[in-house]
Amino acid sequence: MGISFRHSAGFGKRMEYNLVGKMLMEGLDVYLPLVDDHGVDCVIKKADGTFIEIQIKARSNEVTDGDAALFSAITHELTPNFYFVFYSERLDSMWIMSSEEFLSECVTNKNGKNKGKRSIWFNGNKTDKTTGEKKEYCKEKYDKYLCTDFSRFH
Repeated sequence: MGISFRHSAGFGKRMEYNLVGKMLMEGLDVYLPLVDDHGVDCVIKKADGTFIEIQIKARSNEVTDGDAALFSAITHELTPNFYFVFYSERLDSMWIMSSEEFLSECVTNKNGKNKGKRSIWFNGNKTDKTTGEKKEYCKEKYDKYLCTDFSRFH
C-alpha cells in the first residue's frame, strides 16, 4: 500500500514543528510566520538581537529508495541571514547550511520544467558486495554541514 495522502501532505509541516520544538528546547527564541509565502518557516532572534530566517526541508522514510536526502526544485537566490535545515527521516540526519553555503554546493537545473531551480543530494547508494543489498549513505563531502543540534544558530 502506498503513502497515504494525509501522511505525505502533512509530513513536512509535522517535521517543521518537530524541529522548531527542538530549537525551543535548546533555548532559541523562535518565531513562526503566519504566512509562508517567502519560504521562511521560522525566524530566530539571536542573543545579539539580530534575526535569521530558516527554511526547513524534510524527507520521509517513504521516499523512493536512493532519494532519502534528495532535496530538489528549490527556488532560492543569495539571501543574507538565511539558513536551510535539511532533514532525512530515513537517514536520521540533519544538515544546516547558510544561503551562501547552499548556493556553493547545490546544482542548478539547466533545462526542463524546473529550469533555474536548485537541488542538493546529501546521500548516495552503495551495493553491499556480499549481500547485493543496496544501502543509502551520507556523502562525506557534506559532513561539515551535518548537525545534531542547532548550535549554529546560538
